[in-house]
Formats: sequence, structure tokens, C-alpha cells
Amino acid sequence: MNLSGISSHIPSTQPEWVKRFAKFGLMAKGVVYCLVGILAFMAAFEIGGSTERNLNKQGVFRFILAQPFGQILLALVAAGLVCYALWRLTQAFLDNEHKGTDAKGIGRRLGYAFSGLVYGFLAYGSFRMVLGSRGNQGGGHSRQTLVREILQKPYGQWLVGLIGLCIIGIGLYQIYRAMSGKYLKNVQTSSIKPELKEMIIRSGKIGYIARGIVWGLIGYLFIKAAMESNASEAGGSSSAFAFLEKASYGSFLLGAVALGLFCYGIFMFVRARYEVINTNS
Repeated sequence: MNLSGISSHIPSTQPEWVKRFAKFGLMAKGVVYCLVGILAFMAAFEIGGSTERNLNKQGVFRFILAQPFGQILLALVAAGLVCYALWRLTQAFLDNEHKGTDAKGIGRRLGYAFSGLVYGFLAYGSFRMVLGSRGNQGGGHSRQTLVREILQKPYGQWLVGLIGLCIIGIGLYQIYRAMSGKYLKNVQTSSIKPELKEMIIRSGKIGYIARGIVWGLIGYLFIKAAMESNASEAGGSSSAFAFLEKASYGSFLLGAVALGLFCYGIFMFVRARYEVINTNS
């Protein structure tokens, strides 16, 4: 996949819209993760009759839609996710983060492209809800359908297992970013008020660790599906939450991860305010 040739046909300096899209997109992502954290915490301790089922981004969209002026609110979130997707795609194809064309750089840019596509599909699903369509059965069921189809192919179990390992790798990378401080790389921490800086930095670290744990659990469930040749074992964040809930002290484990995801959402607002957004290709 050639990501370098495209940038030769565009101006060297991108318009200001790249920065605006990035900030609006980060705020929308923050809203989604804060709500995931809140709903997961409520499910952990059965507050308001909530359960861990359907605690994924589609579930969050349904929650937003059920609120007063829900269609308007969800439309704003959907527009923000479109902006986030476009920002990630500009990072991938225009290389405004200057990752280069070596193996490491191409890997990072492919990661940006993957993120852009994922959030683009999320935005599409949320816009369908705004327009009155409930969409498909949800993210978990669509994953299971995909896994079921892969398992029927030659070497299907190995492929599903490899996908699981890749997902675990993403989770470990999130935890590495948290522990190494790389999650602060482009954030202007010097501009944050001193009395808030330590709390904000800590919330970001906790948030990335929690997100890494969820990715790791999703990867584990994919590997379990591969080993048992059972597509129903695979799933997304709601399946990961259910797995935590069934463990010893599951409510406390799920509650801790939920608080971490809420912290991740808060840190997205911090990034929207203080991150340096590169617009030069």
C-alpha cells in the first residue's frame, strides 16, 4: 500500500480545517468514552438496572438517542466522529505527522488509516440511528458473524487466532504508551494549570491502561474462539465487560476498568485543548 505518492499532488501546508477537525473529533471521542465508562460503572454495581450487555459504542449511541434532543446530540457526536476519521486518514495519507516511509513509519500510518476507517464506520452507524434506522444487530454480533465465516475457511482457526494476537498487541501497545509517557508526546503539558497538571497526566495514564486491558480481553476472546472453533466466544467491549463481571470480585474489576475508560474520555478533551496538531505534509 503506497501512502507516500498521494501527498505529492497537494499543497505543502494543509488548511486550518485539519486542526479544527482533529479537535472536534477528539471531543466527540471523549464524549463516547466518558459515556462508555459511566454506563459500564453503572452495570458493574447494577445502578439503575444496567447490565454489561450492549455496553459498546452502539449501546452508547442508543443511550444518547434516548435523551431529550437525542437526535440532535447524536448528530453532533456523529459529525465529530466523521471529523476524527478524516483527521486520522489525513495523518495516514498526507503524513502530516512526518512518520516517513520506512517500515516503522508505514506501520504507524497504516494504524492511523485503520483508526480512520473504524471511526468512519462508527459515524455511519450513528448517522443511521439519527435517521431512524436501528442498524444491524450490533458490533458484537457482526464480529461473531465475521469470525464464523473465517472459521469456515482453510486455516480459519489460525487466522482468527492471529487476529486475536494482533488485538492483544494493540492492547499491550496502549499500556506501553501509558507507562512510557508517550501518550503525552504531542500534548502541551506546560500550558496546563499547575494545580490540574498532575491529575490530568494521571487520568491519561489510567485511561490508556484501561483501554489496553479491554483490547487485551477482546484479543483473548478471539483466541478462545479460535481454539474452540466457536464464533460465539468472540466479541467486542461488551463481551470483555461480561468476562470481567464473571470473574472473582468482578464488579470491582469492571468498576475499575469503567473508571479508567471514563478517565480516557476526559483525556481526549485534554488532547483537544492542548495537543499540537500538525498540518504540514
